[in-house]
Amino acid sequence: MSTLEIDGGYSGIRFSASHFIPRHEKCSRLHGHSYIVHLRLEGDIGEQGMIMDFVVLKRKLREMVDEMDHAVLLPARSEVVRIDVDGEGVHVESLGKRYTFPKTDVRLLPVPTTTAEEMAKYMAERMAAEAEVPANVRSLSIGLDEERGQTAWHTVVL
Repeated sequence: MSTLEIDGGYSGIRFSASHFIPRHEKCSRLHGHSYIVHLRLEGDIGEQGMIMDFVVLKRKLREMVDEMDHAVLLPARSEVVRIDVDGEGVHVESLGKRYTFPKTDVRLLPVPTTTAEEMAKYMAERMAAEAEVPANVRSLSIGLDEERGQTAWHTVVL
């Protein structure tokens, strides 16, 4: 089995965004990160002499990060964050805190919370579903740095 890896720090696959994590002592406050995305594929070398084309993978990763770049990331599946969208506004209530954001600044993610772990899982599952991964690939992993040296990984077995 072989491994293919994309380091978003060197490849420019990064985004800046803000979020909060309810019930966390410090991170329950609205704050931001400069995220870096990494990808790892494991599988067999295919007929073209590669596991999968880097270009296809980078294109899909950039599409995902462009959607989240410079946005407020909100957990659409949270049990403690209530989100109401009306007209041009997004109104958020979380454990007594209230926020209102312009709709254009918000991305509702299909996650229970916007931790690096849940966002890495969302990105890995989305990548596996949308990137037309060839049959020779056995697993796809996404790593998400909140800061250098602090990375959450999620692996999808294919």
